[in-house]
Amino acid sequence: MSDNIAVKIDHVGKFFRLPTEASSSLRTTLVNRLRGIKGYKEQHVLRDIDFEVKKGDFFGIVGRNGSGKSTLLKIISQIYTPESGTVTVNGKLVSFIELGVGFNPELTGRENVYLNGAMLGFSTDEIDEMYDEIVEFAELEEFMNQKLKNYSSGMQVRLAFSVAIKARGDVLVLDEVLAVGDEAFQRKCNDYFLERKASGLTTILVTHDMNAAKKYCNKAILIEKGLIKVAGDVDDVANQYSLDNLKRLGVQAQEEEEAKGPEVAADSDFIEDLEVKLLSKESLTPLDEVKFEVSYKLTKDIKTYIAFSLTDVDRNIWIYNDNSMDHMTTGEGQKTAVYSCKLDSINNLKLKLQVSVRNDKDQMIAYANDEKKIIVSRKDIAEDDLSAKDSATGLIQRNGIWEMQA
Repeated sequence: MSDNIAVKIDHVGKFFRLPTEASSSLRTTLVNRLRGIKGYKEQHVLRDIDFEVKKGDFFGIVGRNGSGKSTLLKIISQIYTPESGTVTVNGKLVSFIELGVGFNPELTGRENVYLNGAMLGFSTDEIDEMYDEIVEFAELEEFMNQKLKNYSSGMQVRLAFSVAIKARGDVLVLDEVLAVGDEAFQRKCNDYFLERKASGLTTILVTHDMNAAKKYCNKAILIEKGLIKVAGDVDDVANQYSLDNLKRLGVQAQEEEEAKGPEVAADSDFIEDLEVKLLSKESLTPLDEVKFEVSYKLTKDIKTYIAFSLTDVDRNIWIYNDNSMDHMTTGEGQKTAVYSCKLDSINNLKLKLQVSVRNDKDQMIAYANDEKKIIVSRKDIAEDDLSAKDSATGLIQRNGIWEMQA
């Protein structure tokens, strides 16, 4: 392995055997085996995972619950053994898989530092050198001779976290938690990770927080169903993760809406085949154009227009809403509208596009079930290239391109 590689994951696979029936005796087990009944099924958690973490990388691993992220970290930390493939670590690895693992409530804070440090592979002399830094970072100087069971939960978390991040290893592995404790302590944690990133120390982070991934990580992978779906640029990985989640939320919302039933006017009998096509990419920068096409068919000569909105998913507020009757159509037959706009005054937003068709009485006669999802995030854009500063509340500049075709 190259000296520049900190961790190498070489085609790793992992499965667990889940019992499908209870066996109360050795005889039953042997009989089942002879009959070809295994009594278990194999759950494949990871399949052919292959990547490298270079020295100095702040490497992110993201994915939904159950995708295999934590299992991968436990394999890297040598807690699990893979069924296939190998993991090679160049240097001493410090894992922080769960808060407080290896702590004994009957021991003092000081004793727990040495106990936890020993479990991480450090000698007493090495812990002696780190001890003052650990205590200072945890801000627990006055409590180190008290038993851990007398600590508040926040104090215990701070001590465990401080041991992990102040242990002088070559590679730090973190699962889920980046900052713990109160607001002041979280700011301290944030400063520490920024310093760690700048100093070129190797870190592997599992997180669901895409803002944290973009802030700290320089590379990342997205795991889905035990496979690497996207790898490399952290913005691409984070945006794909957010987009996948938005689509799942959209499916749930659609099912709820269909179960409830839309309120539509009588003219809904005369409209067919409403479809919305997103003509632009799903993942955009503030400089890119959003463009989509709406088409539907009228079986009767009624007046209609298209209403749509772009909604900030996280805050559930409209970023833009067009509900005007400026583009009213008449006549039977196929109708098509193309719209485009730029989002040059917003950044780091998850948007959903919702479209409906209304009549001249402003009554909805049809709506598009399939909400289109859009991620807007800056990527490799200089400040001078932006027409406005980042703002989640800025107005969209409408460069309306409407083409109505009967």
